[in-house]
Amino acid sequence: MKYTDLKRGVVFSFENNVWVVLESALVKMQSQKPTLKTKIRNLKTGAIVIKAFTQAQTFDEVETETKKLLFVYGHRGKFIFSEIDDPSKRMEYSEEFLGDIVRWLKPKSEVEALTIDGEIAEINVPIKMVFKVTECPPGLKGNTVSGGTKVATIETGAQVTVPMFIEEGDEILVNTQEGNYIERASKN
Repeated sequence: MKYTDLKRGVVFSFENNVWVVLESALVKMQSQKPTLKTKIRNLKTGAIVIKAFTQAQTFDEVETETKKLLFVYGHRGKFIFSEIDDPSKRMEYSEEFLGDIVRWLKPKSEVEALTIDGEIAEINVPIKMVFKVTECPPGLKGNTVSGGTKVATIETGAQVTVPMFIEEGDEILVNTQEGNYIERASKN
């Protein structure tokens, strides 16, 4: 693989470790060769590193497979998943292993597991998910020339900035990668 192949989600081998690309941007300066600025995560340790790659560097692509899992429940920093077709096969992962996605995990939701050589290396939630608003301050009339916003708490405990018309009990569609409100899915 060339350095330009390192796009979001690509898994590659570098310095005897397996990495996944979180962000990448090609930077061209006037009298220098272009470089690729990346934010990458080590799939073994979970460490996130910001690294610049040049044209001269090449990488080995890592063969990965994906499989669907079902999130069962979370308790005291431990999160339990099962295979979709066989609920008796359960797996437990720590909050450190899962990272930021724990904010979006709700029971009975499907997730996607990235496996390398049959071992789960990373778990991802869908990009768009529907959540019920459990806490939300009332929307105040006036002072909203360009539509205001407020912070709402969803069923997983995460907080999302929403428009003033969202009320407690509404269901909203959220972008889990950005943590942003997209639209109201249904009114309470």
